Amino acid sequence: MSRIKRSTDELEAIRREIMGQALELIVAEGYEGFSMRKLAARLGIAAKTIYNFFRDKDELYIAVLSQGFEQLLAHHESAVEHLVEPVERLRAAIRSFVEFGLEQANVYNIMFTWNVPKYYDYVGTEMEPAARLELDTAMKYTESLSGCIAACASPSLAVSETAIRHELILVWSAMHGFVAGVNNTLLLYLTSDPASLKDLVVDRVTRNTVRALSLLEKERS
Repeated sequence: MSRIKRSTDELEAIRREIMGQALELIVAEGYEGFSMRKLAARLGIAAKTIYNFFRDKDELYIAVLSQGFEQLLAHHESAVEHLVEPVERLRAAIRSFVEFGLEQANVYNIMFTWNVPKYYDYVGTEMEPAARLELDTAMKYTESLSGCIAACASPSLAVSETAIRHELILVWSAMHGFVAGVNNTLLLYLTSDPASLKDLVVDRVTRNTVRALSLLEKERS
């Protein structure tokens, strides 16, 4: 009896399910404890079925990581696309990052918190091209956030790329520090409801960034 050929939508649904369960397994077992055999058992399918979609553990892991950055970028673009005023765009960008980190904690931890393989770990291997695509998506997000920061500087102030990159690092560090503190429950030792501070954090990071850019202007005048 011949096999029933699945539609493109059915194949994509299976692929999404594999990636979703892979993420859950990585969270539960850690990257080192993650294996295609364990994933197959979790899905209730033969391991060879997974290999029809992904060549190995690394390709599947990179696909999960890439999807996370695609989701972050889409969330960011949706938040800022209809806004014109620079400060409001920056505030929306910061809010979208924080919300993504809190709402998608599992993939966020893999993207930003855990010590798991990243692009440089795959340089020189067969996985480098796939890892490069993931990095390109991450950098597209980074450049868009950098643009939101740069737009808050006075038009008359020629802020260097280095200065903007430094502000980007400070903004990301503040956002990530809060998200990580909520997700790993450490902030519970300081306040009973750390997530309720989200609006305060978003506003404070926005204002501090604008103030820092203003100080750069004063220093040059």
